[in-house]
Amino acid sequence: MKPGRILPIAAALALGASVSAQAATIQISMENLEIMPGEASAKVGDTIEWVNKDVLAHTATARTGDFDVMLPPKKTGTLVVTKAGTFEYYCRFHPNMKATLSVTP
Repeated sequence: MKPGRILPIAAALALGASVSAQAATIQISMENLEIMPGEASAKVGDTIEWVNKDVLAHTATARTGDFDVMLPPKKTGTLVVTKAGTFEYYCRFHPNMKATLSVTP
């Protein structure tokens, strides 16, 4: 590396320049009237991808009202997480299908 290039790099590091982490995609399955995993973790900005493997329609409905994703049979639905918290959710059509999503900043 040429000596003249070190100073700009050092200055950028000193000023707190950082490489932003890429958002992740967290996959959650709905199969045989179960949500798997029953507890999932994500960060704000991550995408939650629910995969409905059943022949029945499902939803991913937060008890807080923060999200309500419709999942037709054999289809996928997504949600980009925009706020931190712990969200209990369920399927409106099959209320015994329950899970928890924990989101950190």
